[in-house]
Amino acid sequence: MPNAQVLEQKKQTVSQLTERMKRAPSGVLADYKGISVEDDTNLRNDLRKAGVEYSVVKNTLMRLAIAEVGLGELESHLSGTTSLATAGEDMVAPAKVLCDYAKKSGGKFTIKSGFIEGKAVDCKQIEVLAGLPSKQELIARALAGFNSPISGFANVLNGNLRGLAVALGAIAKQKSS
Repeated sequence: MPNAQVLEQKKQTVSQLTERMKRAPSGVLADYKGISVEDDTNLRNDLRKAGVEYSVVKNTLMRLAIAEVGLGELESHLSGTTSLATAGEDMVAPAKVLCDYAKKSGGKFTIKSGFIEGKAVDCKQIEVLAGLPSKQELIARALAGFNSPISGFANVLNGNLRGLAVALGAIAKQKSS
């Protein structure tokens, strides 16, 4: 039987996991068995750059946290080694980075499942999420869409002014001759 200090640490870990999952717009569970320390370090660096919180989690503690969050559907995926990546601002980032890494790993690193805005999703839906553009890309596309009509309007106005200037120039030339 664990002593009171160990039990308190485990309760605190479950509480932290629960809060982390509640505040994250998305998260991905992965099986990291068989990857090297160097590969794991590179993966963690990529996740950190993308603003993703990543950690290895004990299945028993994760089971308790997902029960508190209300994601019981994820419990069937809690076997073997488990890691959890949760999104910061960009909800696509964890899926994008982990799916890219899973493709490169040759089957050593696999996506188990995840959650999006409080709903459990399977591996296929995580891959679909990974295919979406990031928040910054979407903002850039929207701004380009707003800019396009304005640029077209400016070109039309410039074309009319240019035409008027050419016509006035021709009239002036005709009158002077």
